[in-house]
Amino acid sequence: MNYVKINPLGPTNPYHRNQSIQRPEKENHSRNERDKVEISKEAQHMQQGPDIRAWREEKVEAVKRKVESGSYEVNPKEVARRFYEFWTGK
Repeated sequence: MNYVKINPLGPTNPYHRNQSIQRPEKENHSRNERDKVEISKEAQHMQQGPDIRAWREEKVEAVKRKVESGSYEVNPKEVARRFYEFWTGK
């Protein structure tokens, strides 16, 4: 019985080869340099928007009321369509 390797890496691992090429030189960085984070204007605006937690709680409570009253209905075709779109990326 013959076995065939799928995706053989050959004599060298290409991951290690690329890693050594992309490694920045340490001499160019000063020891006092620190990482910093900058938040975009859009992200700052989103943080100042309506409270998402309160919005979600309102939505959950509305669904709970519908379920308890018996008026909550599920459209199976819509659920199937959404699953299909999610799993196929369409």
